[in-house]
Amino acid sequence: MSARRLKGLRLLVVEDEALVAMLVEDTLQALGCICVGPAGSVAQALDLLEREAVDLALLDVNLGGGESSYPVADALVARGIRFIFVTGYGAPGVDRRYDPAQVLQKPFDVRELAQAIAAGLD
Repeated sequence: MSARRLKGLRLLVVEDEALVAMLVEDTLQALGCICVGPAGSVAQALDLLEREAVDLALLDVNLGGGESSYPVADALVARGIRFIFVTGYGAPGVDRRYDPAQVLQKPFDVRELAQAIAAGLD
């Protein structure tokens, strides 16, 4: 994966676990990407989508308080923005209506994240 291809990409990060969000943010910055967020809830993510330009999104499936990121996924689909679900449960943990969506299983490393982002752009 060419670092040049990732440089300057704006990725919305929806993750409710603060430590995981910070690690993802640091990793994105190391890849040359710009982190939009992170957002810890659907409301925060939708607010960011209204105010910020986004090229791609990383969505933790299960957010705190029993909330899921599916409403954010729906908003992204409506805007024509691609996204990657990030979950510890893998593809079986994602609602079947999102089957075409890419899934990145936690834990992941920098290489896996870079590959997932590149695939999300294709």
